[in-house]
Amino acid sequence: MSNSDVPAPGASGGNPGPTTAAQTATAPQAPLASPTAVRAFTATAAATQRVPPHARVPEGLQVAAGYGWRLIVVAAAVYLTFAAAARLTFVAVAVFVGLVITALLRPVVDQATRVMPRGLAVPTALILTLALIAGIFTFIGNSVATQSQSLGAQFADGLADIERSLAHSPLHLRAVDLTRLGEQARTWITSNGGSLAGHALGGAGVAIELLTGLLLAIFCSIFFLSSGDRIWAWLLGQTTGDGRRWDIAARAGWSTFAGYTRGVVLIAATNAVLVCVTLLVLRVPLALPLALLVFFAAFVPLIGSPVALAVATLVALAARGPLIALLVLALIVVIGQLEAHVLHPLVMSRAVRLHPLVVALTVACGTVLAGVVGAVIAVPLVAVTWSMWNAWRARPEPAEAQTATPHTADAAEADAAAAAADSGQ
Repeated sequence: MSNSDVPAPGASGGNPGPTTAAQTATAPQAPLASPTAVRAFTATAAATQRVPPHARVPEGLQVAAGYGWRLIVVAAAVYLTFAAAARLTFVAVAVFVGLVITALLRPVVDQATRVMPRGLAVPTALILTLALIAGIFTFIGNSVATQSQSLGAQFADGLADIERSLAHSPLHLRAVDLTRLGEQARTWITSNGGSLAGHALGGAGVAIELLTGLLLAIFCSIFFLSSGDRIWAWLLGQTTGDGRRWDIAARAGWSTFAGYTRGVVLIAATNAVLVCVTLLVLRVPLALPLALLVFFAAFVPLIGSPVALAVATLVALAARGPLIALLVLALIVVIGQLEAHVLHPLVMSRAVRLHPLVVALTVACGTVLAGVVGAVIAVPLVAVTWSMWNAWRARPEPAEAQTATPHTADAAEADAAAAAADSGQ
């Protein structure tokens, strides 16, 4: 074999030979970058990587802006809802009254369904309730008609006592001055008889509207009592997202509304009974109508009962004199303290957990926005909203987590059985 046939070290097909110092010295090396070149490269890279716009805004401002536009959207939605409700006040109030009737009669209907079908229990409960209310008003009307003959003499004697008291008071009002004031009042009534008649006709129109609204409320309550669960199931099916959370929040709101309604009725009935007994004991006329006025006024928180009790005091002053009026006023103050410190904590503490300041501001805002109707609706609306919000924030566990527990236990038992069979084999 010639020397030309011997492969050179490092050639293809042979093992690479050792690298000599000469080869290492002659191998090309990468040139070292100068500091100027490094700075230029860094500036170029920084220029190519632009900072996103949101990274230039402080994080606190980003969070505030996010909450801000969400609050604006919520406020706009609430405003549009109330604007639509203001256009449909008649329908909204009728539906509200229908919900009140449903909250009051739902326990009665549930008890009646144990002995009769629900389709028969609902009209039976409504008819008995209407008959009871009609009987109460008939009894009060008959009592007023019976007392009408003696009321004139009682009020005349009472006004005479008031005149004598004012004549001997520091004001030194004489009977002549009081007579002149009465003559001026009669003259004003005579000259403004046309406008008063117009207001009376307007009042008749309002009465017709109230009767129509009551019929609509009863019509709504029939369906709420008979098929309320099916109506709510249909509404829940139209929602998107977690329907279970919507269901829990709505049921919490309904529980609050029903508890508030029943509590107010119980407190109003208690106040009416106590006021009626007080007026009857002191022989103040119109005791039953004044007690009925106290009952309905109790539905307006904070201001309803004092106004009704002030009317009762004025009637006692005109019919029985200043001494009986002072006794009525003292007993009314005692009844108010009993309501505030005993009845409300016992009856309303579970249904409505609102601070008294919140209740006062809510009643004021409702009165400014919608008058007497707003004062009646405002507190239950705020209480229901607060209850639903608390239930929504609770974030219940998803249904999958609850349904997965039995499946996991069954799988664990199957695995344990398989492992026992394998060990037995």
